[in-house]
Amino acid sequence: MPELPEVETVRRGLAPTFEGALITGVDQNRADLRFPFPADFAGRLSGRRLTALSRRSKYLLGDVDGGEVLIMHLGMSGSFRIEGDDADQTPGRFAHARGKDQKHDHVVFHLETADGMRARIIYNDPRRFGFMDLVARPALADHPYFRELGLEPLGNDLSGETLARLFAGRKTTLKAALLNQKLIAGLGNIYVCEALWRTGLSPKRSAGTLVTKTGRPTKKAIELAGHIRATLEDAIRAGGSSLRDHRQADGTLGYFQHAFAVYDREGEACRTPGCTGTVSRLVQSNRSTFYCPVCQR
Repeated sequence: MPELPEVETVRRGLAPTFEGALITGVDQNRADLRFPFPADFAGRLSGRRLTALSRRSKYLLGDVDGGEVLIMHLGMSGSFRIEGDDADQTPGRFAHARGKDQKHDHVVFHLETADGMRARIIYNDPRRFGFMDLVARPALADHPYFRELGLEPLGNDLSGETLARLFAGRKTTLKAALLNQKLIAGLGNIYVCEALWRTGLSPKRSAGTLVTKTGRPTKKAIELAGHIRATLEDAIRAGGSSLRDHRQADGTLGYFQHAFAVYDREGEACRTPGCTGTVSRLVQSNRSTFYCPVCQR
């Protein structure tokens, strides 16, 4: 499943073409993806202008004039490509050949861009685990997808003080607490492993141990908040991490996986300077956790 940096990378790739564009038509090539499309999906978007493209957790949100929001989720294998009328291939640099099987092109947005050019944004999803929906903007916060989501880890709210408030009294493991989408939205397995390694914290440690008896954040809680943000920002700058099916909007692969310190590096030497440990793997909540048992305490 693409994580927050991959979704943010896709958003940034789509924004120059999608934002401000008039949707002149929509080809909806099937009745459903993971869930059925909303009633009159193509008709409600045709003739509308997409005024802004944002992200909430792992969801892409396209505001259209008229007050509705186009919700898009990539699922496991969903991706977008951008094509102009005079283009014979998807732009971008490819590490692997990209599939062109049109039977997986489930939605095509025909656009007149803000600068008057014609373009198509095509949603391709072989496994059909992604989905799209249309929701009135005032109802978005209370929608089932969003009403229980926690804070954005790249927002101004993430701090040591915030982590202390969220983790106070929690006996669950630190890894489980960070993956709890009701606390922090969008953090996934890869980047939690990397942020914990950067902070020198064990994924098995109780989340409540980052809070003092007076409810204040420990030094490690303050460091962890900074490392979460830095890890995500580094991954976004690298274009995300390309595992299995994920591609950016232009078809290129992300490269943050080449900078992994612990994720998927079981048996390799820890990269912490001076550490003699070896990266280990354990299973927590049916997910692989990678960490160094020597320097992560």
